[in-house]
Amino acid sequence: MSSTHHRFAAPQAQSWRKAAGRKPEWLKVQLPQDAAFAEVDAILAKVRLSTVCRAARCPNQSECWSSRTATFLIMGDVCTRACRFCHVATGHPQPLDPEEPAHVAEAVKALGLRYAVITSVDRDDLPDGGASHCAEVVRAIRRASPETAVEILIPDFGGSASALNAVVEAEPLVVGHNLETVARLTPSVRDRRASYAQSLDVLRALSASGRVRTKSSLMLGLGEARDEVLSAMNDLREAGVSILTLGQYLQPSPWHLPVERYVPPAEFAELRSIALDKGFTSVTAGPLVRSSYRAGECTEHASP
Repeated sequence: MSSTHHRFAAPQAQSWRKAAGRKPEWLKVQLPQDAAFAEVDAILAKVRLSTVCRAARCPNQSECWSSRTATFLIMGDVCTRACRFCHVATGHPQPLDPEEPAHVAEAVKALGLRYAVITSVDRDDLPDGGASHCAEVVRAIRRASPETAVEILIPDFGGSASALNAVVEAEPLVVGHNLETVARLTPSVRDRRASYAQSLDVLRALSASGRVRTKSSLMLGLGEARDEVLSAMNDLREAGVSILTLGQYLQPSPWHLPVERYVPPAEFAELRSIALDKGFTSVTAGPLVRSSYRAGECTEHASP
């Protein structure tokens, strides 16, 4: 049976709630639920699939579902790691569902997706971290919908070269791995098994394959300094990353890290311009941006 573990005590969480003051107007989201939204919801329920849209409380769920897109969460909805920013449950996952690749491919085909985004929990309980399962999901989509481009956001697989190879061999168009935050904050933001250096090594290996486009994401508002963000951008470019997303960290519950600062839209626009000058071929930046936000559009604008 799965279980969720939190790293912080309630008294601390209470004091954090007002760390950055009230949420500004630019972070307020409309929640339309039109016919397209309902159809996506019904298709996902039929094939018993999880989405990161719901598991991570993404603020763009309504916008994406209404445009018939969704980011599929595979390998279950319980993660073996306990990052302090993430709302996905932490605990002991159930065994992998061998039917999941077929179910994801069925949903992608039913939704008529031109671009499919797959993400996953960490599965440190599995010998290969779940890499072979990730690869099979990509292959299943490609078989069922040959015209659909596939992007997959992967864990670090403990830095295993063979695991990364398995994903690359499945031929997704884009492989993403999120750096999440700057070097100084990584130990306090991410699980102890997820290091800044290891994430860069993963991205470097993916880029070196020459077979996929690489993508990463940074959350802002966790207490990082501007020069640290620019340094992280430099590190990502050195690792060969061509697609970057920048978004505002939002505290998903009182038990998670507080928001230290709400970054205004103008600052995101400035950072986007800087990132493009550094050589990223596609940069999406804004308060509500998440790593899978408008992923197909971002990739279209990115150089191979």
